[in-house]
Amino acid sequence: MGNSSSAVLLRDTLTTAVAKNVIVVALCISINYINGTLVHTFFKHEIFRVNPRYILFIHLVLNDMIQLSLSGLLHVISYMFYTINVSFCCLLLVISICTTLNTPLNLACMAVECYVAVCFPMRYLQICTVKRTYILIGLIWGASAISILPDIFLLVIVEPPSFFHTRVFCSRDMVFRRSIQKRNTSHIICLVVVWLTLFFTYFNVLFAAKAANADVKKARNTLLLHGFQLLLCMMTYVQPLLQAALLYLFPQQKLAVVFTFYVFVHIMPRFLSPIIYGVRDKTFRNYLKRYLMCKVSTNKQNVIAIT
Repeated sequence: MGNSSSAVLLRDTLTTAVAKNVIVVALCISINYINGTLVHTFFKHEIFRVNPRYILFIHLVLNDMIQLSLSGLLHVISYMFYTINVSFCCLLLVISICTTLNTPLNLACMAVECYVAVCFPMRYLQICTVKRTYILIGLIWGASAISILPDIFLLVIVEPPSFFHTRVFCSRDMVFRRSIQKRNTSHIICLVVVWLTLFFTYFNVLFAAKAANADVKKARNTLLLHGFQLLLCMMTYVQPLLQAALLYLFPQQKLAVVFTFYVFVHIMPRFLSPIIYGVRDKTFRNYLKRYLMCKVSTNKQNVIAIT
């Protein structure tokens, strides 16, 4: 949720700090490059731009790219400057929090789209249109923004104006200090709604398959993957508990434990979206393969021309 992995009183040695930042930057660049290839493939072919399923998928990819970039930026800032201006920190945190909340909401919308495609195939084109899909994406961002607005209003009301000109370690707990209880409540409500949506769509797809004797194994597996992705999202919310347990068992490895959780909770799940949805989808995979092969072929031709 925009927290940095180094929100601790202890500090790494120079060698360890450089190594950690190189790992984080390398992972962020690599994952964003893969995701950027998916985005390029999406916008190069009209077949994807007019399909609500691919529009929701690419929104998830773009959202992951923004979240990953901000997360990596906050990590590097925490080592280079340690503290930054509160106003600038608030801007980074608000965007990071919104993108983090967007992920489960986007997964719920993708599950509903899959449910409509299987259970109402004759009405799919009337229900799932491109215009409605973009409106839905706007509502996703609106819901995420509404969840953080009370925190911003409370911060403006409670804190003196001078607070916004000070410097602070940029983490949500350090800036929005008075809204932790409200945050936990909003997280619980969001996750309950998303899980109920996933269960509803999954069992309806399952029953529809039995009634029609249709092969919807792919749709069922897709919904299961949505659930797995949501479990990874939930790691963000249970991270403090798991991290506290490991720190209790390994008190001397505090920095290592915190960094490990940062990598596996905030970075690695962003690598799964292109694999789960992009490479797995046959149509998208064919166009992606064609683009990559064309790029490799062009590079070979350039090398031959030079030699």
